[in-house]
Amino acid sequence: MAASSRKSQKKSSKDGPKFNKASKKQFKNSKKQINDAVEAQALALPPDDDVPVFPRGGGHSLTQRERDEIHAEVDAEFEAAERGLHKKNKKKKKKTERKANETVDDLGSLFGDGISGKLPRYANKITLKNISAGMKLWGVVAEVNEKDLVICLPGGLRGLARAADALDPILDNEIEANEDNLLPTIFHVGQLVSCIVLQLDDDKKEIGKRKIWLSLRLSLLYKGLSLETVQEGMVLTAYVKSIEDHGYILHFGLPYFTGFLPRNNLAENSGIDVEPGLLLQGVVRSIDRTRKVVYLSSDPDTVSKCVTKDLKGISIDLLVPGMMVSARVQSILENGVMLSFLTYFTGTVDIFHLQNTFPTTNWKNDYNQHKKVNARILFVDPTSRAVGLTLNPYLLHNRAPPSHVKVGDIYDQSKVIRVDRGLGLLLDIPSTPVSTPAYVTISDVAEEEVRKLEKKYKEGSCVRVRILGFRHLEGLATGILKASAFEGLVFTHSDVKPGMVVKGKVIAVDSFGAIVQFPGGVKALCPLPHMSEFEIVKPGKKFKVGAELVFRVLGVKSKRITVTHKKTLVKSKLAILSSYAEATDGLITHGWITKIEKHGCFVRFYNGVQGFAPRSELGLDPGCEPSSMYHVGQVVKCRIMSSIPASRRINLSFMMKPTRVSEDDLVKLGSLVSGVVDVVTPNAVVVYVIAKGYSKGTIPTEHLADHLEHATVMKSVIKPGYEFDQLLVLDNESSNLLLSAKYSLINSAQQLPSDASHIHPNSVVHGYVCNIIETGCFVRFLGRLTGFAPRSKAVDGQRADLSKTYYVGQSVRSNILDVNSETGRITLSLKQSCCSSTDASFMQEYFLLEEKIAMLQSSKHNGSELKWVEGFIIGSVIEGKVHESNDFGVVVSFEKHSDVYGFITHHQLAGATVETGSVIQAAILDVAKAESLVDLSLKTVFIDRFREANSNRQAQKKKRKREASKDLEVHQTVNAIVEIVKENYLVLSLLEYNYSIGYACVSDYNTQKFPQKQFLNGQSVIATVMALPSPSTAGRLLLLLKAISETETSSSKRAKKKSSYDVGSLVQAEITEIKPLELRLKFGIGFHGRIHITEVNDDKSNVVENLFSNFKIGQTVTARIIAKSNKPDMKKSFLWELSIKPSMLTVSEIGSKLLFEECDVSIAQRVTGYVYKVDNEWASLTISRHLKAQLFILDSACEPSELQEFQRRFHIGKAVTGHVLSINKEKKLLRLVLRPFQDGISDKTVDISNDNMQTFIHEGDIVGGRISKILSGVGGLVVQIGPHLYGRVHFTELKNICVSDPLSGYHEGQFVKCKVLEISRTVRGTLHVELSLRSSLDGMSSTNSSDLSTDVDTPGKHLEKIEDLSPNMIVQGYVKNVTSKGCFIMLSRKLDAKVLLSNLSDGYVESPEKEFPIGKLVAGRVLSVEPLSKRIEVTLKTSDSRTASQSEINNLSNLHVGDIVIGQIKRVESYGLFITIENTNLVGLCHISELSEDHVDSIETIFRAGEKVKAKILKVDKEKRRISLGMKSSYFKNDADNLQMSSEEESDEAIEEVGSYNRSSLLENSSVAVQDMDMESEDGGSLVLAQMQSRASVPPLEVNLDDEQPDMDNGISQNQGHTDEAKTVDEKNNRHAKKKEKEEREQEIRAAEERLLEKDAPRTPDEFERLVRSSPNSSFVWIKYMAFMLSMADVEKARSIAERALQTINIREENEKLNIWVAYFNLENEYGNPPEEAVVKVFQRALQYCDPKKVHLALLGLYERTEQNKLADELLYKMIKKFKHSCKVWLRRVQRLLKQQQEGVQAVVQRALLSLPRHKHIKFISQTAILEFKNGVADRGRSMFEGILREYPKRTDLWSIYLDQEIRLGDIDLIRGLFERAISLSLPPKKMKFLFKKYLEYEKSLGEEERIEYVKQKAMEYVESTLA
Repeated sequence: MAASSRKSQKKSSKDGPKFNKASKKQFKNSKKQINDAVEAQALALPPDDDVPVFPRGGGHSLTQRERDEIHAEVDAEFEAAERGLHKKNKKKKKKTERKANETVDDLGSLFGDGISGKLPRYANKITLKNISAGMKLWGVVAEVNEKDLVICLPGGLRGLARAADALDPILDNEIEANEDNLLPTIFHVGQLVSCIVLQLDDDKKEIGKRKIWLSLRLSLLYKGLSLETVQEGMVLTAYVKSIEDHGYILHFGLPYFTGFLPRNNLAENSGIDVEPGLLLQGVVRSIDRTRKVVYLSSDPDTVSKCVTKDLKGISIDLLVPGMMVSARVQSILENGVMLSFLTYFTGTVDIFHLQNTFPTTNWKNDYNQHKKVNARILFVDPTSRAVGLTLNPYLLHNRAPPSHVKVGDIYDQSKVIRVDRGLGLLLDIPSTPVSTPAYVTISDVAEEEVRKLEKKYKEGSCVRVRILGFRHLEGLATGILKASAFEGLVFTHSDVKPGMVVKGKVIAVDSFGAIVQFPGGVKALCPLPHMSEFEIVKPGKKFKVGAELVFRVLGVKSKRITVTHKKTLVKSKLAILSSYAEATDGLITHGWITKIEKHGCFVRFYNGVQGFAPRSELGLDPGCEPSSMYHVGQVVKCRIMSSIPASRRINLSFMMKPTRVSEDDLVKLGSLVSGVVDVVTPNAVVVYVIAKGYSKGTIPTEHLADHLEHATVMKSVIKPGYEFDQLLVLDNESSNLLLSAKYSLINSAQQLPSDASHIHPNSVVHGYVCNIIETGCFVRFLGRLTGFAPRSKAVDGQRADLSKTYYVGQSVRSNILDVNSETGRITLSLKQSCCSSTDASFMQEYFLLEEKIAMLQSSKHNGSELKWVEGFIIGSVIEGKVHESNDFGVVVSFEKHSDVYGFITHHQLAGATVETGSVIQAAILDVAKAESLVDLSLKTVFIDRFREANSNRQAQKKKRKREASKDLEVHQTVNAIVEIVKENYLVLSLLEYNYSIGYACVSDYNTQKFPQKQFLNGQSVIATVMALPSPSTAGRLLLLLKAISETETSSSKRAKKKSSYDVGSLVQAEITEIKPLELRLKFGIGFHGRIHITEVNDDKSNVVENLFSNFKIGQTVTARIIAKSNKPDMKKSFLWELSIKPSMLTVSEIGSKLLFEECDVSIAQRVTGYVYKVDNEWASLTISRHLKAQLFILDSACEPSELQEFQRRFHIGKAVTGHVLSINKEKKLLRLVLRPFQDGISDKTVDISNDNMQTFIHEGDIVGGRISKILSGVGGLVVQIGPHLYGRVHFTELKNICVSDPLSGYHEGQFVKCKVLEISRTVRGTLHVELSLRSSLDGMSSTNSSDLSTDVDTPGKHLEKIEDLSPNMIVQGYVKNVTSKGCFIMLSRKLDAKVLLSNLSDGYVESPEKEFPIGKLVAGRVLSVEPLSKRIEVTLKTSDSRTASQSEINNLSNLHVGDIVIGQIKRVESYGLFITIENTNLVGLCHISELSEDHVDSIETIFRAGEKVKAKILKVDKEKRRISLGMKSSYFKNDADNLQMSSEEESDEAIEEVGSYNRSSLLENSSVAVQDMDMESEDGGSLVLAQMQSRASVPPLEVNLDDEQPDMDNGISQNQGHTDEAKTVDEKNNRHAKKKEKEEREQEIRAAEERLLEKDAPRTPDEFERLVRSSPNSSFVWIKYMAFMLSMADVEKARSIAERALQTINIREENEKLNIWVAYFNLENEYGNPPEEAVVKVFQRALQYCDPKKVHLALLGLYERTEQNKLADELLYKMIKKFKHSCKVWLRRVQRLLKQQQEGVQAVVQRALLSLPRHKHIKFISQTAILEFKNGVADRGRSMFEGILREYPKRTDLWSIYLDQEIRLGDIDLIRGLFERAISLSLPPKKMKFLFKKYLEYEKSLGEEERIEYVKQKAMEYVESTLA
């Protein structure tokens, strides 16, 4: 790149190239100001060859002097341009000026294809003046940075694309992982990209700061592209959205369609690593318009050769830069060529984009008019319709031109190719491997001004040139010929090296630093900290503009150079450290401090290299802070101790000679030492360590104690000379140790880790907080070993600020969550729930330090001060005088100890009244030695306890004490009562243990700063005894509190006291806010309420649009409180529900009915509501305070124009009246429709239950719809007419008359008006709705309908029934299916006709598929109609020859005995062949005896249907219409002619069969598209696997495949519909018999195996081997063998046996194999490592070999048996997705929910009924009802049985099950009522007998004779009535 001193200039002469100029010549400022044309010279980014050193720096980058130089240079160029354009005749000056102005205009503004009059003289070029937002440009990526791209544009311009504008937002979710380094993974330097100009920074004051901002988003580039405009062969750019198994899903930035690139179509040799987000180019291979998928191929050769085809009506929006077009030369311009392309467009090619990269003076001779060329679009300006093209050979091959030169290179033998008069030179640079074109502007030719360029430089001469820059898009270098350019050390940025000492001139000084220019013109920045050794306030004083100083280069990064003027660095003779690889151990070098922290200093070197000097290597005195000796920016001499270049780490030392300590003298981390205090500093205590080799150590203040307040007090009382008995060595910093006196760390010194390898997950370790950041806490152990607790793991709840929860230095208990072995990173949890204390150490340290502090405080005065403690023993009684009484309690003084005071709280007075001065006896509960304060109690229980103890003898007293101490044991849980609440602990009494006094802390290590739970005097708590009284506990009984239940907070109590209003009260309220659907009010003192819009008016019939229009803010209204809302408002106070309905205000009695939430609406009722929410699909309405409603968009109107305006029509607050369609009472939600229901519900009314909503539609209804899918071919449309309801519009129901493309004008998402033609249900019970869009139907007419059909019998008349057809009738239809034998056409929705191949056309049809594509509109004549078989034959021929021959086809008289005929085998039977005779519809039989001279054993192996054969007519029976044929070879001996088999015509039967097949399959496909159903069904015949339950008795290997109850399969047979009753019973009996027989056989086999094993049970592996060889297919034996090996503790051997069994057992023995798999599951569940993963691996294998459903059920059984509930739930969730058609799986889901007593059974039942096929509904509902009776709610089971019996009242099996369940529950009245209902049914006698018999057995079981006789009497009555 050129030096930034070379000012960019704007050319306005003939060819106008913009090049930069680098000259050190000082121009005279002869012009006053730059003119307007020159102001446009500053561009978005400077040109490629003049990038500023700091393009994003602050302040002015140019001084006034530099601006003046730029102005002078530009003025000189303008003068040169004018001289070049002037004619020799100076007299015609005015004319010349006018022409010059025209030239500027031609170059400055773009012209498009809309030009008129004369042709332009110059080619279009992108310049600073004419570039504008919205322009599309082709560019090449020059730089890829983390946050932006730099792109080289045409004409040497450069643009910037931010990371957000480089990609479409759709990819953000796909490629989140690499967000920081996203751009480098997608783009690379040299990549060609299409971009669009977003904006231009056009700040005239800041010339150097204008930028072109670009976007590469495909959504902008392809804005006008749609699926209809995409054509095969088109080249498109797309992102890789995701990677799939067979290819890549692509995204074009548009929502209308997606792309797919198969893996085999991606060029394998391209070497592209495909990742999501990658930008690919591909050629469109095919388009699936149904699925909206475009298939691409990305072969680079194909892409580069694809030429865009002429598209009909292509717009300029579809032109994308980089698109290749075929063009024709239209005219030659001054500096380029004008081309025409794509019929409608013209574009220009400038001289730098011609085919020849070295165009000579005669370049115009290469472009004759009308010459054809291929060109690529370079830029498109939609505003002026200007298009730029390129003929560059590299760009034509879709590659960026190569760069073979470097900036700064010098070439001596550069050849002059062309001289542009007054402009510059085109040179041929002799670069390798190929030469490069270069252009030198006239201003860069020589130091002095060159007047006649063509005289000084001749074509063919050689010159010496230096490269200034390179235009990447054109492949053109820019050069300079000035002699000054070849001098100097630094010419370009590449010449600058870190550490280099250079001279530079200061050209600008600002607040951020100084801009320095080197002699070669390159600029650098000297940052403010580097302008001097010390901080300077006013940099301008030292650094004068123009001053020449010496600098040293600090770093060079992406053309940005930084230098330093620090004297020490500039004059340093030490080695330069500019990379991590140069950092060798022991190297001494200079660096500068960039950051100072407590634990060390960060030091920076050259080129961004950084190191760290730990505190121990800074040479600090003990207790001294680094910031006191060093400052940021200071230059220091460092020694490298160690370095790791790979991880960019350098450890430094400021001490040049390392201190050596012998290993014997080295104190290890974690060891305990003692020390004497030397000095107390503000932040630490310095001690002399009593250890060999170490003199001093430091104890930070926070390490003096575990409690923060104790640590502060300790530091204040410690004096030099105080000795610490035990100190823990936390870290060794050189000769200075870091120590801790924390009790928690000292106690756990042995467990503290110093290395990551010592840490084990799930262990709890003591440590201390060393740092707190916003995202978490750092916890340190020994040395530098640190763990991190993220915010989510630091506290149990979400707290705002961790700094308020923890403090640096705090003692904590941390739970190790994870240790990353690779990075050594330790993740911790500090949550109290998993880190709470398990002992009394926290409390123990508190009281010990209290004593220590008291001792130290007393030592300040004299040691006798603490002697008073001996007289105050906890639990004893002392005498004192009442000193004073106040609000808090009573203060007591003691005669012997005047400085000691006692205090009695009101709670401890126990109701006693004391007077000041009176003497009292009180029990001591607590002694605070430091404060000289004693807590006393007057409770008699404490005083009596002490006196009672004193009254006995001393021996008894000691004995009792021993017994008491025996009573209390450590870790014993006790009940305690709070006696005194202290700041940090509680004083408790233990009632059950003779009122012993205990102490418990209210906080823990991790919760010291947490808000503490409030305790009350007298409150009961549960605690655990942690330590008995001893000297180590300061003589106290220490307890640990257990979690207690939350007590009611005081705020809620206050709120309750505040509530003085009740429901039903009348209040005067003031309106504070008016919302669309409610009024907000205030009343009373601080009470707030609301009036819902439905609580204003009683009159439902009179709907007012704006009910609140009569109310104003501040108005007072009388309202009645009707409820209290649970939802608080913004003020955190509850809102009362109010009403101002007249009926509510006048009512006399207000009862509890106000609280009753009514839902008393019924289906079809008319209701009114108000819209409170509206989106694209639904309008939500409020009917009342508790009742909501929803209105679907398609239920709101049937006119498309109204549906389009849905959101506008239903604005918030609008009153809507509709009819209730469905009611969800649980959610209190209605669904409304606006159209009223019909009076009668006809047979063709459909009631669909879906999501608790019902939709009623009728045949003939006019409904609104939305096109959901356009089906391919002649499938028609799928139209949505409800939230979950879709209908199909037949292809013939789209238009009134037959048109060639009826689908035109329709698109997905379009609203349409439909008429319901037919409603039906498929065999699977799925709803099928047929719709029509024909406007000629009744009720479908609209004002804008223009295609109304007439009733005249025209080809376009609609045919509904086959009776409407007659022979010779002219009909129209669409081709539906085409085969080689003819085609089928659709005449209407229900009528199809066949057309034979011979009837397709009068002439020969070579390819029916091409000439009659599917969907083509054809007209023909009816040949025949068969109403019974519904067969219609049509001819498309125009002649009548077919009519005469039709009767001859079936004429037997044309056949004669002895004729040889050709035919086609129609059917093969065991007794012969049926052959269709060619050209007729006649079929003859060739008996097996007539097939051959020899005997034919198997006729099927010799002949097959469809074969052509030759036969002889043996007999013709005209009466019976039978033909006998023979095929023996002897029949054809005398036949001289070889009959040729015709391939022109085929039999009619074949086309009939093909046609019918295709018709059915097409209908099925279309119905699938409409119903969106999964065709997969469950194998109903699979056996229940209950026989496997007892196969293996070994506990770990139980094979239990089905855990369902035995009665889950109670005789539930399927509803057979129209089958005979007796036949059904027989089939059931047969099935049961077979099933029973199979079960008995299985029992016998199992019993035999068990007897065999019991008789001679194997006891060794050899015996088992013999057994498995004799019964290789017996899973029972194999499982016994596995169990035997497990008993021997050989798990691996058991696994190998399982593998052998799976390989050995025959593949047909599926159940046996399944038993092994289940045993394998059990084995891995017991012994796998880890069990979960091991089981899953075996499970995945089993799925490949066995029935997946059985395997899933088996694994589910395992999880349930072993109570792995989470895994069971996850597996069951997958199963109901995978086997959604399986009744058994859904039942297991219900069963599991009921067993676990979970909610949601009804939701599962609803989902199951939607998923299961209809024929399984009875079984599922009945089984679910049984489960409800057994495990759930019996009432739900009853409602299920009642519902199913309403539908199937004659199913005795259902009655029987229902009765069994009720009998099991035992409600006699209910059972008898059910029996009475059953025997009153009208059923066949056989079924009635069954019911009476069951009733009689039940009554006999109860033993009531009267009831038994009653049942017999009922039976007799039934028999008599039946016989009568």
